[in-house]
Amino acid sequence: MTPNRLNARVAVASLAAASAGLSLVIISLSKILLVITALAVLLRGKPVPAEESSWQNMWTPRLVLVILFAFALSLLWTSAPMAQALGAMGKYGKFLVIPALLVLIRTHREATWALAAFLGTQAFLLISSWLLYFHVPLVWATSNMASDRYAVFSSYLDQGIMSAAVAAIFWHLKALAANRPLFYAAVVMSLLALGNVFVVFVGRTGYLVGAVMVSLAIFWALPRRYRLATVLVPPLLLLLAVFSFEKVAQRFSNTKTEISAYSAGIGAATSTDNRLDFWRGSAEAIVQQPLAGTGVGSWATEYNRIVHLKYPAHKDLGINGNPHQEFLLWGVQLGVGGVVLLLAFFGAGMLDLLKMEPPVARAGQSVLVALVVSCLFNSSLYDAYIGDFFCLSLGILLVYGSRSRAASRRKESRIMNVN
Repeated sequence: MTPNRLNARVAVASLAAASAGLSLVIISLSKILLVITALAVLLRGKPVPAEESSWQNMWTPRLVLVILFAFALSLLWTSAPMAQALGAMGKYGKFLVIPALLVLIRTHREATWALAAFLGTQAFLLISSWLLYFHVPLVWATSNMASDRYAVFSSYLDQGIMSAAVAAIFWHLKALAANRPLFYAAVVMSLLALGNVFVVFVGRTGYLVGAVMVSLAIFWALPRRYRLATVLVPPLLLLLAVFSFEKVAQRFSNTKTEISAYSAGIGAATSTDNRLDFWRGSAEAIVQQPLAGTGVGSWATEYNRIVHLKYPAHKDLGINGNPHQEFLLWGVQLGVGGVVLLLAFFGAGMLDLLKMEPPVARAGQSVLVALVVSCLFNSSLYDAYIGDFFCLSLGILLVYGSRSRAASRRKESRIMNVN
């Protein structure tokens, strides 16, 4: 790549990075182009310098391949119709963006382009949602929740969770700003993102993720001897949010009411009721097939079967149904080993990020923790929109951190050689 011109490889990677959070059509097309370009680069077989192929020494891309192999293998015994199972395989194909980004982006400068594209899109989304909140019409806001829930391209649930993760990314990466204006711009974007979570949107998972993101930032800012006290921060932050923001108080009040009604057997098919039903049915399915599970894409089939045994008049869920809980979803499809595999993916990401500079490591670890919290209440990796966001953001931070580390090592080597 010449100093003043980006080649097609980096342009495709930057386009994919910029697609995170935009319309699903743009995300899908960018993702397909990214994976195809990465395969083309690999098939060319052109030798790559060792410092530019560090992805081969990372755990995350290896786990991605193991995960995809496990789901593909489960096609042999899935209880789902084959079309449904293949559709689920396609959903898990989003994991490929992580190794694809690592294959295509080879230098620190290229990684900076991709990161800038990603952050630029996130700033655009944050500003757009605030404009919608103040009732400014936006021609590009295509979500059916744009007018009353202020989501730009997706749902308030997705964008609330994304905003919480983005707040952490901007906050930690401000340390890498080249000048003071960029530093303060990152701080402003982080605050706007937190405002999105607690003021603009009404997603309860977003509130939880936002509280955890702030708690992690406080944890890293404190001296080590005080860090244990941060375990009290998330509930205190949520309590503060309840008393400070009417939307937050109303949503948690509704949750308490819905859980009480469900326990009394008088639920009204609210989101809380549905989740509790789905989780109970998922646990039963895992108990019945704990070793190998019932195969990729089988959750809706198994849930319908279990509920039909109790309530013959049950109306079947559609083929894209999910339990709104990622760990249970993997447990149904791949058994207990699926849950272990998902935990291993999170662990691999943490191990890879620990090797990187603190600002990038903390931003990436925040994304992983946000994903874990989100997966406790949603099928965030299975879902098309928010799952793509998490895979893209994690991949971008992994590639930026690894390329920055390689650039630092080369610089240190040159200094040592001169001396």
